[in-house]
Amino acid sequence: MAATMTEFQPETEAELAGLIREAGAQGGGFAIRGGGTRAGLAAEGAARLSTVGLSGISLYEPGALTLVVRAGTPLAEVEAALASEGQVLPFEPWDARALTGRTGTPTIGGVVATNASGPRRIQAGACRDSMIGIRFVDGTGAVVKNGGRVMKNVTGLDLVKLLAGSHGTLGVITEVAFKLLPGPAATASVVFDGLSAEEAVGAMTAALGTPFQVSAAAHLPAGAGEASATLLRLEGLAGSVAYRSGELARALRRFGMARVVEGPGDWPAIRDAARLGGSDGAVWRISAKPTDGARVAARLGPAEVMLDWGGGLIWALAPEDFDLRAALGGVPGHATLVRAGAEARARWGVFHPEPPPVAAIAAGLRARFDPKGVLNPGLMAPHDPVPA
Repeated sequence: MAATMTEFQPETEAELAGLIREAGAQGGGFAIRGGGTRAGLAAEGAARLSTVGLSGISLYEPGALTLVVRAGTPLAEVEAALASEGQVLPFEPWDARALTGRTGTPTIGGVVATNASGPRRIQAGACRDSMIGIRFVDGTGAVVKNGGRVMKNVTGLDLVKLLAGSHGTLGVITEVAFKLLPGPAATASVVFDGLSAEEAVGAMTAALGTPFQVSAAAHLPAGAGEASATLLRLEGLAGSVAYRSGELARALRRFGMARVVEGPGDWPAIRDAARLGGSDGAVWRISAKPTDGARVAARLGPAEVMLDWGGGLIWALAPEDFDLRAALGGVPGHATLVRAGAEARARWGVFHPEPPPVAAIAAGLRARFDPKGVLNPGLMAPHDPVPA
């Protein structure tokens, strides 16, 4: 085990389990850390517990489209291995570094713990939807295994999906099994310039209702002397992409004349909300109904707003003293504070307040999996729950 006075880095699952049991016996706690790319989400006042020592691909079967990988494995290493076989993680994980300004290395465990999913979610689902098995150590130091290494397995209680997006508060992930997809042979984007947010939501809604298999839809606001851009991505075989992009542009002609851009274009930057990373202010990640995208944008006043996933995911850059959640009052959804200074995090809370029934379920799960509060203590503590 590599360790400093403030950070522990176990290299085996058994070692990790021992550390957690010892912390529980002594009344201590750990701030769980992967590659260190997400600033401001670690629990305060706890020793760091890094998963980067739990690294390596355990099993990769390209013919079966399955991958088993340890939590500390760098995401780049996973994607390189898949690319060598022409395959991808279906959910297109986003990289937080452009937003947070961190120089860490994204790990697969961090991806799962935050359910980090990119623009292809509208077609292929989120990270949790690609997971078929998981191993983790809970807050008592028990090693838990759920799911399997094949796509057809009987899982019982679906802990696989429960752990995705739990931010290390239910267990420290040690290994994950994924189902994969073949990578696209070609990519093109149908782009409309100058649409308002309301017009863009109309265009994206219409596009996603066509038979042309749009794999991503986003709207970027005007800025730096450039008009707004509404982008619709198509992926697949080259001939199919060329045909579908032309047909999609024709089908949406009522929204204006579109241009077709071949290749990945701006999608990596859209995935990472990179244009919001170089400016001061708080960055929020808002989940709402796609048809509410323009409504949300209109309410955010001073914020710079990007619509992703057809408007269902909204990135907003706002002044740190702006009460974004209050501005969205009455709009169904939730807002997570992704980047902000310590004062703003303390004032607004990272996670959206939950209705009391949901908060009670979440607290019950944490009490079951981490009864002594060892894992990321206080990270998901209630922050002024909303009325029922």
